Amino acid sequence: MAPLRIFLADDHDVVRSGIRSVLNTQPGWEICGEASNGREAVEKVAALKPDVIVIDIGMPELNGLEATRQIIKAHEAAKVLVLTVHESHQVVREVLDAGARGYILKSDAGRDLITAIQALQRNKTFFTSKVAELMLDSFLKGKPGIEKEVLTAREREVVQLLAEGKSTKEVAVALGLSVKTAETHRSNIMRKLDLHSVSELVLYAVRNNIVQVVQPVVPTSATA
Repeated sequence: MAPLRIFLADDHDVVRSGIRSVLNTQPGWEICGEASNGREAVEKVAALKPDVIVIDIGMPELNGLEATRQIIKAHEAAKVLVLTVHESHQVVREVLDAGARGYILKSDAGRDLITAIQALQRNKTFFTSKVAELMLDSFLKGKPGIEKEVLTAREREVVQLLAEGKSTKEVAVALGLSVKTAETHRSNIMRKLDLHSVSELVLYAVRNNIVQVVQPVVPTSATA
């Protein structure tokens, strides 16, 4: 029987190492590739065609949600498992809308990661108990889902790069566009979202999980 080929995408080396050590204990499973950002993940998945993709949401260059959308669009049968620290109604809905088949929290990975991948291997879906509770709570309360996307996939890419501090020229280079086209995308984004400054764009990107803010570590004591 051919091995189950698994691809890992997370911007933290230590996280990928931990996942790798867990999965390597399973006979017949192999890690066929890794990526440290969403854009790299999309490119490598297209070349490697793994059976299961384990991907984080908060990554540079292209976040995990957008990477998942692009992977599923190019490979409809791709089995994506989102492994993240985020737990909210909105994020759960976005993960499902992106086409992922599983969603587990990093805090549950030690217990559920292998079971989740086994479920995807059998063409099933998998959600940890905390995520399932969020989904049920959302349904019972009649919470509306996220608003219909007003931005195209390309525009969401531009938003992320601009919010990460790249200039319009740098965005053009990163996406293989002309500067004029990148400027047009930027203008269209600001118009569609009714935004008037880069700071407003950054806030939009953070609130919609396109980029994430790293919280500073506050020391408990200071040395005089």
